[in-house]
Amino acid sequence: MKKISLLLILTLVVSAFLIGCGGSGEDNGQSKAPAGITVDGNVIKIGVFEPTTGENGGGGMQEVLGARYANQLKPTVDINGTTYDIQLVEVDNQSDKSAAVTAAQSLISKGVVAVIGSYGSGVSIAAGETFAGNGVPAVGASCTNPQVTLGNDFYFRACFLDPFQGTVMASYATDEGYKTAAVISQNGDDYSTGLAGYFKKSFEELGGTIVADETYQTNESDFNAILTKIKSAKPDCIFIPSSINTATLILPQIAANGINAKVLAGDTWENAAIISKDGVGVAFSTFFDDNDESNPVAADFVKGFKEYLNSDPKNITYNANSDTVAAVSALGYDSYTAIYEALKSLEGQEGDITSIAIRDALKNVSFDGVTGHISFDENGDAVKDTAYIKTIDENSLATKEFKFIRTQTVEKK
Repeated sequence: MKKISLLLILTLVVSAFLIGCGGSGEDNGQSKAPAGITVDGNVIKIGVFEPTTGENGGGGMQEVLGARYANQLKPTVDINGTTYDIQLVEVDNQSDKSAAVTAAQSLISKGVVAVIGSYGSGVSIAAGETFAGNGVPAVGASCTNPQVTLGNDFYFRACFLDPFQGTVMASYATDEGYKTAAVISQNGDDYSTGLAGYFKKSFEELGGTIVADETYQTNESDFNAILTKIKSAKPDCIFIPSSINTATLILPQIAANGINAKVLAGDTWENAAIISKDGVGVAFSTFFDDNDESNPVAADFVKGFKEYLNSDPKNITYNANSDTVAAVSALGYDSYTAIYEALKSLEGQEGDITSIAIRDALKNVSFDGVTGHISFDENGDAVKDTAYIKTIDENSLATKEFKFIRTQTVEKK
């Protein structure tokens, strides 16, 4: 009995020690609710977490422009009798996962209470833990991979997701009568590999056949070996979910190889940089059409944003040397507006304005945005069910504008 009692005492002592040191086997303190960040003074800082250099710099800069324009229109917010200035704090995540973490940490150190971004799912996923761990909500504009918000109570987004987008493009291909498809995706890129996978699955479910499935490495510029294989497979269409930089490289090589298959892509290709003779016939899915006049909010945005772009030559340069309104700019605007609406809803609430309070308010945000009605489901994802399909035609070469084809849903045949 003495031995048993002594063993019991030792067990209790060790257990108490482990619990005191965070060694209870539960979470080492990781499950503690983050303290968040409190607004200091009369300035509310919103981070702009975007790539303005690197592989996705072009698209990231267009999202920045949308956020800047929104801030220009709504630079202050009144809460409980105080007028707060809203200051954008911009960082460049360099289209790189490691740099994204550093950029996110930089925003936290500067006291932002909410974040917009990012263009690129990979960098968004990489930074997600930093934002959540510090209790700062992020609203992604066009980061479409499901992993961005999955399990992260602090990440929201204004765009549709890749499972939807992949099915949309598979449905479009099927509606166009394409029976066979080739797919080209980028190794290690969450957006590219994820969207490619959803397209392949949906295309086959709709009765199509994937005749070639090729991959390339980051920063690869010579696609001739891949295209030789694809040409021999004779697909009706080629689906290429890639960055805009890759798009500008691969399109001339497709033409040079004499491949006549229809080229399809995702939202990243909506950038005037791909408008060229080699791009004629390309079709891609996107979030918004600047010629859609059915939404008065969108119509007002397009008019004002074009004026904003043309007010400064630098804006035109950042926008691929065009005043075409990119969908990601509209999403950048809507992401800012979501945070703005969350801030407005804090009117009447007691206590300091904190990042935690903004996160809680975002869950109930509901407003008519440029890209449609914006509200978030239990995962923080925007509730959307329609995509816009656009193309490049001969007229696009002169106007530097994409041609709207139609809206596309995911209805299966």
